[in-house]
Parts: sequence; structure tokens; C-alpha cells
Amino acid sequence: MFIASEKRKQNIAEYLLYMWQIEDLIRANNLDLDRLEANVISKFNLQPEQHKQLHEWYESLIDMMRREGVAEKGHLQINKNTLSQLVDLHQELLKDPKHPEYSAEFYKTLPYIVELRAKAAENAVGEIETCFTALYGYLMLRIAGKEISQETDKAMKQISKFVAMLAHYYNLKQEEEENVINS
Repeated sequence: MFIASEKRKQNIAEYLLYMWQIEDLIRANNLDLDRLEANVISKFNLQPEQHKQLHEWYESLIDMMRREGVAEKGHLQINKNTLSQLVDLHQELLKDPKHPEYSAEFYKTLPYIVELRAKAAENAVGEIETCFTALYGYLMLRIAGKEISQETDKAMKQISKFVAMLAHYYNLKQEEEENVINS
């Protein structure tokens, strides 16, 4: 919860990948709050109030996963909404002639996206979700200590660069909206 909150403020892409990891962590513990308490929550050195907040956060995520039918696979609606915001921003940036560097970065990334979507066949998703799915898979391979080919590494560097640019524009848009609200 504390990490998620900080990541959401700093880097929306890292936040979304982190939340996908939290979903998988909850699944790995069979949506069992007692197991999460023993395997995850208790590992943090927290004050009692923070511990309670983290416990309640995991409890609410478990409840949402059950209610939304994503106990075994898929993503919570809050994470889908974040992805949707990024997709909308992506479309805005592509249409806006003031951001040719964004379009250029996207078109450098597009061949990798097309290749990944072809491999996904009937499970193919949109361009931005394809990028996040690839980055998440890459992260899981690295965590597992699996060997990563030079070709995959090159693709992930380009996708990462593109997603970082999208996240940067997301932060700029959030700052603009805050300035409008506060003025």
C-alpha cells in the first residue's frame, strides 16, 4: 500500500506493474489473508497503525478480486482503469502534432508490439497493454533468474523506453490538472 501509493505519484508505469505483481502475490497466497499476513505483511517492520492499514489494504484487494472474478487471472478494475487512462493518453499524444518525439518512439516500438501480438494470437490485447504485459513478463523472467536472449533484451529496452515516455507525459498531465484545480 505504501509502496503502491509512492509509485503512483512518481511513475504510473511502475505503479501498474507493481499492482499486477501484488495481484499475483495475492493469488500465490490463495487469496488467504492469514497466509498474506504470515508471508508478506509481517515481513515489514511497521508501526501498529501502519500494519493495520497494510492488513486492511490487502483485505480489500482480496475482496475486490473475489467480487470482480479475477481470483485466478485477470486484473482488478482499478488497474484496468489505470491502463485505460494510459491508452487514452497514448491516443491523444499520437494525434497531437506537438509531440512528434512521442510518435517517433511509438513507431520504433511498434514492430515489437506487432510481433508480440502475433505470438498472442487470439489472446492479443491493445498496444499499450501488450507493452505492459511484455514488461511484466520480462520482470518475472528476471526475478526467476531465467536467461534472456539478446533479442528479447533489445525489445524490452525499446518497449521500456517508450512506456517511460508515456509515463512521463502522464505525470505532466497530472501536474497540469492539479495546477488547474489549485488555481
